[in-house]
Amino acid sequence: MIGLPAGTRVWLVAGHTDMRKGFDGLAAVVQTTLAANPFCGHVFAFRGRRGDILKVLWFDGQGLLLLAKRLERGRFVWPQASSGSVALTPAQLSMLLEGIDWRMPVRTDAPQLAA
Repeated sequence: MIGLPAGTRVWLVAGHTDMRKGFDGLAAVVQTTLAANPFCGHVFAFRGRRGDILKVLWFDGQGLLLLAKRLERGRFVWPQASSGSVALTPAQLSMLLEGIDWRMPVRTDAPQLAA
């Protein structure tokens, strides 16, 4: 994942989005659905109806960046709400892009007492 500047917010757009949309269509969804400015530097993530395709829209200060990912197996974990948005941390976005359940990550090893 591209390193995001400090203070960058990550927003998941709840529900499903038409994955045929490109830069302009997804920017319009941000403006109408979230009432947000797509050029504010925040990251906006969209999921398709089947749940195996994800698009991420980000303005880096020079232009819009559009990242698309399709999982060959499995689905991206998404909030149950049909409208609105959910805020994530950049670490949760990284987990989401890896196909990991970002809502409740589990550590692989719990620390043990020395004595």
